[in-house]
Amino acid sequence: MHSVLVASRSADSRTGGGTSPTIDAVSLAIIEQLQEDGRRPYAAIGKAVGLSEAAVRQRVQKLLDQGVMQIVAVTDPLTVGLRRQAMVGINVEGDLDPVADALTAMPECEYVVMTAGSFDLMVEIVCEDDDHLLDVINRRIRTLPGVRSTESFVYLKLKKQTYMWGIR
Repeated sequence: MHSVLVASRSADSRTGGGTSPTIDAVSLAIIEQLQEDGRRPYAAIGKAVGLSEAAVRQRVQKLLDQGVMQIVAVTDPLTVGLRRQAMVGINVEGDLDPVADALTAMPECEYVVMTAGSFDLMVEIVCEDDDHLLDVINRRIRTLPGVRSTESFVYLKLKKQTYMWGIR
């Protein structure tokens, strides 16, 4: 397990609504420092970006309060016994929100995204094994009211996974 900072915009800004906070070059530099090491001391960050430790602490808190970023521990699913990952495309009849809300409540669903294109929803699922994945898809997702069809894309090998959004 390692600590990583995940920089993201608020849910409203990702969907095109609302206004996103203004982030200056110094805040971006702080975010970059934390993305390299989410446990980096504020004093070291301050030295790298030209601010005092207190100023860095204040800026980080503001970025957290605004929902611009989160500081989280990211685990490798394989090392914690979750050996099966899949992306599932879902087509829904009617309103997407109730289906998306039900998927969001499932602990196996790591990402739930409303999409345009071949699928109405895309869901990343992390499970213990194939039986667990089958149970989630067959007994829990396909039985949700409004789910018309699913298509599963089982991960064979994960080649890249980063959380470096917003600084490149």
